[in-house]
Amino acid sequence: MAITWRAVALALLGLVPVALWPQGSTVRWWLLVVVLLVGLDLALAPSPRVLRLSRGASTQVRLGEQTTSTLWVTNTSGRGVRGLLRDAWAPSAGARDAVHRVAVPPHERVRLTTHFSPTRRGDRHADRVTLRLDGPLGLASRQRSVEVPGSFRALHAFPARKHLPSRLAVLRQLDGRAAVRIRGQGTEFDSLRDYVDGDDVRSIDWRATARRQHLVVRTWQPEQHRRVVIVLDTSRTSAGRIGDAPRLDAAMDAALLLTALAGHARDRVQVLAGDRTVHARISGSDRAGLLHDTISTLAPVEARLVEADWSALATEVVRLGTHRALVVLLTALESSAIEEGLLPVLPPLVAHHRVVVASVSDPAVEAMRTDRSSTSAVYDAAAAERTVALRRRTASALEQLGVDVIDASPDLLPVRLADHYLMLKRQGLL
Repeated sequence: MAITWRAVALALLGLVPVALWPQGSTVRWWLLVVVLLVGLDLALAPSPRVLRLSRGASTQVRLGEQTTSTLWVTNTSGRGVRGLLRDAWAPSAGARDAVHRVAVPPHERVRLTTHFSPTRRGDRHADRVTLRLDGPLGLASRQRSVEVPGSFRALHAFPARKHLPSRLAVLRQLDGRAAVRIRGQGTEFDSLRDYVDGDDVRSIDWRATARRQHLVVRTWQPEQHRRVVIVLDTSRTSAGRIGDAPRLDAAMDAALLLTALAGHARDRVQVLAGDRTVHARISGSDRAGLLHDTISTLAPVEARLVEADWSALATEVVRLGTHRALVVLLTALESSAIEEGLLPVLPPLVAHHRVVVASVSDPAVEAMRTDRSSTSAVYDAAAAERTVALRRRTASALEQLGVDVIDASPDLLPVRLADHYLMLKRQGLL
């Protein structure tokens, strides 16, 4: 049960008779009246069990946008009910107007809508729904909390998508829709067509010309259907915060931009996310649904405070296929983790694939390197210099093995990784 402000006001109203008849019996009689009225109101209040609750289907929303959840309240009794309903969610769901005033007529149903502005990606689940139904006098209420399952998925904001149109324009030029299709490095045979004035005579296909009795030339296109494998490290090094978000979110942003770009290039993209085990695996040839599936599947993936098992992750890469592929490892350039975990498994990968290690750097470290405003800032600058030196040493060790290393801030990493992919495609190095 719960008492309302009216019961408190009724109790305070007893100060008037106490002032007129200042006796102990006056207090006792007034308290007895208050208790009787509250008890009567509670007995006449409808039971929350007469209400049936159901929730609408779950939805998906991108971080920074808003979504809603619909709760249906059905009155199964023959009398109307009124009161309060609280639709509780996790704080990161960003629920607004979660407390509703309800008034449901007999044998009818009402719809209540809660708005959300999520602050973290992942699956946001509903907690309990609390019902508080008032009595006819408004002095007491019956209260009950029930579980009404519900959830929605907050997707990654994908801020790097603003760079996709410009990179797609570069890709169209490579694809030949904005340039003449000629034979060269990074191209493969496309089709045959009739010879026209201005075509390179070296492109004439003499066998097809003999069959058709007129000149036929070959056309070329950039290499397609190459394999791109993206491995997203979700170990402890990905849990470090860069600004207001974990390092994993910045790495995920770069992975999504590369996935979208490679999908439009008609390459086969496969994404793995894991540490000691694989937590997410995405693959597909449908470029229209590939990016959506990747964003949706990676949304609930979180960093874990464990060391990455690169032997297991390398084994998963090998299981995906034996053909040569571009393998992108999105991990932190932490010297201890790289030297003990990743370096031993790189030689076999480099022997069969083109390997790129992409890492998110912390802009705060760069700011610390240049700050000499105080004695403590000088010590911080020395620590930042040592951190940068260790990262450079680790990057140099990776490059000696034939690995391409990209180390950039969260805003620049997606762009640099996409440009590196386009450069490899332009030079036919995939």
